[in-house]
Amino acid sequence: MGTESAKVAILMGSGKDADKMEPAREVLDGLGIASEVHVMSAHRTPDTVAAFAAAARENGYAAIICGAGKAAHLAGAVAAHTTLPVIGVPIAAGSLGGLDALLATVQMPTGIPVATVAVDGAANAAYLAAAMISVTDDGVAAALEKYRESLRS
Repeated sequence: MGTESAKVAILMGSGKDADKMEPAREVLDGLGIASEVHVMSAHRTPDTVAAFAAAARENGYAAIICGAGKAAHLAGAVAAHTTLPVIGVPIAAGSLGGLDALLATVQMPTGIPVATVAVDGAANAAYLAAAMISVTDDGVAAALEKYRESLRS
């Protein structure tokens, strides 16, 4: 149903976030959109993050989903190095229940936007990426419409 050329990167700041980010991969798979999962940290591996983001368009990605908790700078660090759509998933970690991650993800400077979903909202991040891809991919548009119709019954 999807397109072979469009794929979505799913990044997370720590392997500990894998369970919370898995719904993004599941949704994309269900809609026929290829995805790749990577662990990289804005703080521990900043050069890796910058290189990945800078090459993402050239490497065939249509959007990048970034999940991180606490300081949650991954999505912003990625957005600083690409003009592709970046979707942030604040992850509940630590004592603030994800509020710190939400604020760190949503408060971006003008010109470097990060679309932000709810705390632990990886599935919605994938649906948003699919909606973006559906603008130019009729197969993804049809799959997304079929899913939305299933919500009505």
